[in-house]
Amino acid sequence: MAIKNLKKIIIIGLTSLVTLMVSFSGFMKAIHSQWSVEGLVRFNLLNSATVLGLMEMAFIILFAFSKTMRIGFILISCYLAGAMATELSHDGSMLNPGIPLVLIWVTAFLRDESLFLGPPSTLK
Repeated sequence: MAIKNLKKIIIIGLTSLVTLMVSFSGFMKAIHSQWSVEGLVRFNLLNSATVLGLMEMAFIILFAFSKTMRIGFILISCYLAGAMATELSHDGSMLNPGIPLVLIWVTAFLRDESLFLGPPSTLK
């Protein structure tokens, strides 16, 4: 029973951390914060900062709620994979989008293993 409670606390903590981290990043892009816009200027994406920030916030909010976690997981994973590809194509570091992506995947696995392993087998 204690292990179940510990797992639940870890899941809630990781979900909260990832949601706050990505939401903050999206919010800073949406309001054109100087430190977040500097990276977008390098990639000639300054005009898209607001849209990218709003997309990031919408996707992570979908991920945070259990009923929409699966679609949120797919959308935020694709968004961060695109960010990683953009970083790599401009000789940037893939750690900026990579670290949140790894945290999202770990959190998703802990929340719903069937995303990665499929439904449990009913064969006996």
